Amino acid sequence: MAIRRIYREWQHFVEDPMEGISYGPPPPLDDFFYWDAIIEGPVGTPYEGGTFILDVVFPMEYPVRPPKVKFKTPVYHPNISKKGLLNLDILKDSWYAGLTLPKVLLCVRCLLVDDINADDPLEPDIACLYKTDRAKYEQTVREWTKKYAM
Repeated sequence: MAIRRIYREWQHFVEDPMEGISYGPPPPLDDFFYWDAIIEGPVGTPYEGGTFILDVVFPMEYPVRPPKVKFKTPVYHPNISKKGLLNLDILKDSWYAGLTLPKVLLCVRCLLVDDINADDPLEPDIACLYKTDRAKYEQTVREWTKKYAM
């Protein structure tokens, strides 16, 4: 069941790609349970110009269980840990089988736009800076983006 669903999602993406997001199994295409995803830094944000690479691992029980999604590229963000882990409800408690990887990646991209939950951070120091000195926070985001994602 999982492999058919994963393949269908990928086929749909190939037919109807999403702006600023790409994903699929890396070559040699021999394991459909391990994918790479790329999210371009959204225009008009401090992440603009960056290319952020993520690991996606589908469980054998997909879509009943959510994929594991983790940033490979370091990202300065209150809801993304320094190890690349995401604090995103749809990857935990709010997951349901009707969600798809494209929807998950769209939510991840929204985190980079301004869907920040500074009251439930994975990185409390970054959340504090976000709340108290937005200009310095955005400057640091730009520095990290330039250093790690360009």
